[in-house]
Amino acid sequence: MLSPKGGVRTSRSADSVYERVKSMAITYSIRPGERINEVELARRLNVSRTPLREALNRLVTEGFLTAQLNKGFFARRLDAKEVFDLYEFRGAVEAAVVVLACERATAEELKALEEFVLASKDAKEDLLATSLLKLDEEFHERLARASHNGEFLRELQSINARIHFVRWVDMQSRRPYTQNEHLQIVKALRKRDSSRTVQLVREHIGRRLDQIADGIRAGFAEIYTSNTLASQLGEVIQDGPV
Repeated sequence: MLSPKGGVRTSRSADSVYERVKSMAITYSIRPGERINEVELARRLNVSRTPLREALNRLVTEGFLTAQLNKGFFARRLDAKEVFDLYEFRGAVEAAVVVLACERATAEELKALEEFVLASKDAKEDLLATSLLKLDEEFHERLARASHNGEFLRELQSINARIHFVRWVDMQSRRPYTQNEHLQIVKALRKRDSSRTVQLVREHIGRRLDQIADGIRAGFAEIYTSNTLASQLGEVIQDGPV
């Protein structure tokens, strides 16, 4: 039950703290393995320790941070095997998604999806591939919606958030291919060709462990030099009320 004395505002403040710290974790504004100084972070966010601790615990549960007994909270490490496991899991989720989409998506939904992909091909690319990654994530979320199973969409959004930084690094070299691969997937979907669609999705998502390791090395170089993604998304924390 919400408190009559500002319960709504408190809830919104907690959600805002969560979103801001989550953005920091996703973009590695907090460097891999770095211990989070709760007092300093609360000061920078201009919030009390209570909503901050609530946000940190929630982010540990969701896999964005780690916690050690009597030591506190830490930023996730960039671990190649963990990222590989997430890509593999994502491939399994999206394979199941497109099987259901072949069965359940309406003709209008698939037509709209194809129109979205065609419009995306004409979208102006920014030099950092941030807009391209956003379009890519939206395409896959639209696929999940076409399955008419909300659990798949929520799971996919969670996975994508956890590999967002690595996917952004990866997108630097995948610009020429991404939209064409999306179009092939949609055409197979419109034919209701389940096996072909699953094959295309797995090929589109699949990454070998050595490819992921190369991407993580590039990610470390980015984090410890400029971390452009964090800067571009405005995740350099600024003082101000939440």
